[in-house]
Amino acid sequence: MRATIIHGAGDVRVETVPDPVILEPTDAIVRIVRACICGSDLHPFHNKPAGSDPRAIGHEFIGVVEDTGSAVRTVSRGDFVIAPFVWSDGTCEFCREGLFTSCLHGGDWGDENVGGGQGEATRVPQADGTLIPVPGITEDSDLLPSLLTLSDVYGTGYHAAITAGVRPGETVVVIGDGAVGLLAVLSAKQLGAEKIILMGRHEARTNLGREFGATDVVSARGEEGIAQVRELSGGHGAHRVLEAVGFLPAYEQALGVVRPGGAISRVGVPQYVEAPAGRVLFRPNVTLTGGVAPVRKYIDTLLPLVLDGTVDPGRVFDMTVSIEDVPSGYVAMDERRALKVLVKP
Repeated sequence: MRATIIHGAGDVRVETVPDPVILEPTDAIVRIVRACICGSDLHPFHNKPAGSDPRAIGHEFIGVVEDTGSAVRTVSRGDFVIAPFVWSDGTCEFCREGLFTSCLHGGDWGDENVGGGQGEATRVPQADGTLIPVPGITEDSDLLPSLLTLSDVYGTGYHAAITAGVRPGETVVVIGDGAVGLLAVLSAKQLGAEKIILMGRHEARTNLGREFGATDVVSARGEEGIAQVRELSGGHGAHRVLEAVGFLPAYEQALGVVRPGGAISRVGVPQYVEAPAGRVLFRPNVTLTGGVAPVRKYIDTLLPLVLDGTVDPGRVFDMTVSIEDVPSGYVAMDERRALKVLVKP
């Protein structure tokens, strides 16, 4: 079969690899119907050392179950399924608490003998705890892009809003106009935020952010951007700040726009080792939260909204490529010519 392999920074290839097989009775084999490229995939695309071990890449996919191990009970051959961006057993103490990303028996797509999401098929360990079946969905459904967002970006944006504690009537700032940031806007709107200020500078993206619920857009950065946000928020700053970028200037911007007693939720993967977290948070009683989103926890809440058409998060996809053209999709996202790339194997 064909799959996407990353060899080093800027070196993404589509190669022929062995077909996945059942290795454990808890496994399933899923034929991938749709996948995509994530903003976090760009980090190894920028930084993976040349000469390091090649690795299957891609962690967002939906598909059809082709085979199951003897112990699998919750999905069957032919089921249409959503795969969250990590696999988990669903039964360990952390899974029972809803923290599937810390599963004691889980792991990441691309791990040894597992495979990645940007391919024709993959082995799914711990299928019962990982896969979410969606009855009635066919491979030509118009809902496929939106269903795909439930594997990561929609759940991650929702995680930002939930962990920050967004409540009705509040002012929320979303930093970043990537797919996660835009779906954080949508999530804040769903949770009742009254004013949602999106900080981004790509007009096509911020226009979509307005359609998702942003009431204001601030394109300026640094002190100028902070000043504009504070003016829009009555001078005191925002109750909740959702940081969906992952770079230090974005975090520093979050510190500048949060009000005393507010909260900052970081869901952009931090690309820095150290950041201010002492008195700058302590004295104004600012809460710092966020982290890796346990998206499986949120799918039961968000899936019905996708199925009934209440929301259309799949609008974040603005480019579609075949599996053979996945490398060009990476370049398009890296060059900001695409917001989020859909992969159709």
